[in-house]
Amino acid sequence: WLTGRFDDMGYPRPEFDADQGAKAVKEAGGFIEMHHGSHEEKVVLINLVENKTLESQEDDQRFIVDGWAAGKFDLDVPNFLVAAAATVEMLGGPKKAKIIVA
Repeated sequence: WLTGRFDDMGYPRPEFDADQGAKAVKEAGGFIEMHHGSHEEKVVLINLVENKTLESQEDDQRFIVDGWAAGKFDLDVPNFLVAAAATVEMLGGPKKAKIIVA
């Protein structure tokens, strides 16, 4: 969002900064994971299983999106998921996603 690359997607910029966003995630019971090294994700995993978070695997990078958590922050879930997948694509990442429902 900082670069304006999502402006044409119709998804409004957040009205909070990174620190405020991290605080909100932590207060909701989530955690922030720092990425190390270059982005080499092979797949986007869209997790719709409520209250389940997938573990990252440093030797097999996956961009993991807890889609179920978007509702906890009153986000437009479909737009949130599209923006998450677009983020990976803009970083030169994969063009495929897996949706996890169970």
